[in-house]
Amino acid sequence: MTLVAPRQLATPQQRLERLYAESREDLYAYLASLLGDRTLAEDVTALAFERAFRRRRLFNPRRGSERAWLFGIARNAALDELRRRGRSAALAGDLAAEESSREDHLEGVLRRTMVQVALGVLSARERELIALKFHAELSNPEIARVLGVSESNAGTMLHRAITKLRKACDAQA
Repeated sequence: MTLVAPRQLATPQQRLERLYAESREDLYAYLASLLGDRTLAEDVTALAFERAFRRRRLFNPRRGSERAWLFGIARNAALDELRRRGRSAALAGDLAAEESSREDHLEGVLRRTMVQVALGVLSARERELIALKFHAELSNPEIARVLGVSESNAGTMLHRAITKLRKACDAQA
């Protein structure tokens, strides 16, 4: 796969190659969080890129960024897989932290555990909002497009989810 400079990306194929290189790790992290199963997340990540490849000519930049378009495809693929398996979406909330010393390691483990427990208090929709914002690193307008809601609604829902998560973390401290 040969990548070219952004201004030379003339074909949908080349844009998709760039999108893959820039988004594959974030997309996988989002799907692993959404599905709670790393192996399944690998499969759905591949499926999302396959679907994006097949539909690459349908991308419309007036409807949002390619990244948001890709995360929307991935979300739909994950929901399809969950429906196929007859499961409800349970976000695991697997957060990674840099650990440079034993003390930092212990603090990181405690913090991740506290956040994972606090995520359990949130609804599936709230956990998905958190994952889209912090794993996928999408903007509020991009989240709105992925979820099919207005930008103000996405912002409000995200704010409420973060507030609820903070309160749940504070209650454990």
